[in-house]
Amino acid sequence: MKSHSRICVSIGRSSIDDALAIADSVAAQADVLEIRLDFLHTPAVSPFVNTLRTPLLFTNRPDWEGGEFVGKEEQRIGPLLEAVAENCGYVDLELLASDDSHQRMRMALQESRTKLILSWHNFKDTPTREELVGRMALMQDKGADIGKIITTAHSHRDVLRVLQLQEVAEQLGFPLIAFCMGRPGVVSRVATCELGGYMTYCSVSDDEATAPGQLSVGSLREIHFLMGV
Repeated sequence: MKSHSRICVSIGRSSIDDALAIADSVAAQADVLEIRLDFLHTPAVSPFVNTLRTPLLFTNRPDWEGGEFVGKEEQRIGPLLEAVAENCGYVDLELLASDDSHQRMRMALQESRTKLILSWHNFKDTPTREELVGRMALMQDKGADIGKIITTAHSHRDVLRVLQLQEVAEQLGFPLIAFCMGRPGVVSRVATCELGGYMTYCSVSDDEATAPGQLSVGSLREIHFLMGV
């Protein structure tokens, strides 16, 4: 059985040199490398674009959605627009970002091969199916190439509700990243790969998770090996 889902390894380091070194060390295990600009003391795009051959995803997550960036929105969006100008693989913009940020991103993407991921994270719980489907529809309406819905699971019911979103996404022809954070949600990070999910996220190692319940890329690859994937 072959999975068409991508494995994205998230790189969250404070220095560019460290981030480049660790990205290079795990590149062979990754389909996509997420560069967390919000972790870097001096956010930059070109060192990664010029050095790494693996498709790159740039994220500059604000503190109001679980990230490390604290500052003006114009400063936050700047490196993402630079990544678009460099024709990187992907950029991640929050669904709840300002209208101005969405407008600037849409304009920049008109002359780029970069794919836009519109993301929404809930660090408290998992909403109703109706709300989740509504979020996904809004992502599509706002021009996302790929949607990303990540919630916090408190039970298996939360996990099932999120994974079932792939049925709706398939009907809409809309690529979707969807799984759950938290201990009950760990299984969803693996299962989404076999249920039509566009991508799942891993950490470099067990002690470098950038989100609750995130598996290391080594652990996920081992699980896939045991599954015959």
